[in-house]
Amino acid sequence: MNVIEVAEGALATGPVCDSCLGRLLADRSFGLTNEKRGDALRVARALAADDPYEAPPVEDCWVCEGECGRFEEYADRALAALDGRDFRTYQVGTRVPPLLEENDRFLREDAGLPADAGEGMNGEFNREVGKRIGAATDAEVDLERPDVLVLIDLATDEIEVQVNSAFVYGRYRKLERDIPQTRWPCSDCGASGLRRGAPCETCGGTGYRYETSVEQLTAPVVLEAMDGSEAVFHGAGREDVDALMLEGGRPFVIEVKEPRRRDVDVERLEREINEFADGRAEVEGLRLATHDMVERVKGLDAAKTYRATVEFSEPVTAADLRAALDELEGTTVDQRTPHRVSHRRADIVRTRTVYEIDGELADERRATVDIRGEGGLYVKELVSGDEGRTEPSLAGLLGVGATVTALDVLSVEGEDEPFERPEFFRDEPVE
Repeated sequence: MNVIEVAEGALATGPVCDSCLGRLLADRSFGLTNEKRGDALRVARALAADDPYEAPPVEDCWVCEGECGRFEEYADRALAALDGRDFRTYQVGTRVPPLLEENDRFLREDAGLPADAGEGMNGEFNREVGKRIGAATDAEVDLERPDVLVLIDLATDEIEVQVNSAFVYGRYRKLERDIPQTRWPCSDCGASGLRRGAPCETCGGTGYRYETSVEQLTAPVVLEAMDGSEAVFHGAGREDVDALMLEGGRPFVIEVKEPRRRDVDVERLEREINEFADGRAEVEGLRLATHDMVERVKGLDAAKTYRATVEFSEPVTAADLRAALDELEGTTVDQRTPHRVSHRRADIVRTRTVYEIDGELADERRATVDIRGEGGLYVKELVSGDEGRTEPSLAGLLGVGATVTALDVLSVEGEDEPFERPEFFRDEPVE
């Protein structure tokens, strides 16, 4: 079937606008809009038949019922809905009513074309409205995860804007003990702050077990800077509440939902967070990240380095300590779920490797021990043995009781590659 025959069959059905006509052959000849294809078909058909050329008004089209004449209007309404929001990428989606989809199908049948010929009405709307939005904003189309998604509903004549989250990556140091990474709801009152009608004694009526958290010392500042609806803190694991996070810091991502601003000054944001945290925590290396960084922070295998202050139940010699540390270095240990977390974790045996371990005595009953181990290694139990649930252990090798009285995390680094790869940041060149 040639194009003249297609035009003859389509135009014989009744008044059809140029966009609907041209959409039948949308896969032919690049560089044309469907409207121009339709006009060309109409002209070619008129010339071939030596008939007068006449194009009906768009609103008379029985296929789209005039909707294809509203591309500019929908684009203007979408831009109004997007006003005041930062975005670099966007996507347009269109819900076409069943009646118009059926009209589109009937037109193809009457023109002698298969049902999937050319382009669907929603595809044309997405492109035509989308290119107008792009021209007005200099934003780019992203079909995978755009900053904003514009949804056009032709049935209800409504436009909906969905705003995807923005992400800020960095590393934090926790400089005070007894601060959890995230809010810790009080289990006694169910985070309500009340128990039997009175303020909960456990949490003092706050609803939380601890006064603050790393999340509460950082996320509010990012939320305000990006003017979003909510901030969610994602960490690369977490240290114990009574442990410090020092030196290299722990990777984290703060996700801001429905942000109005995305391209914030991260250096200024870093200063504002550190001022707000007031010495209890601090951040460094803030960067605008992609959504994939959340999964990376939460899922990348990481090795961790700890510094433990250890007390022994009996005197220990430097030679015995050195022999025990040499025995542990490079060893794979079996760790049954520790007593201290058995109420919230499955009772299983895990194997973890001690990559490096070193230490020295402060006196015959105290030592400082540095441990670099595989992610998930229970360091306190590596020292104490946890009543035989960890084998081997420092206590077991020394033959004396050993207890961690203070534990600090010094670094959290990827096992096989760094957390900070270019493809997980915005505006970062990827080699």
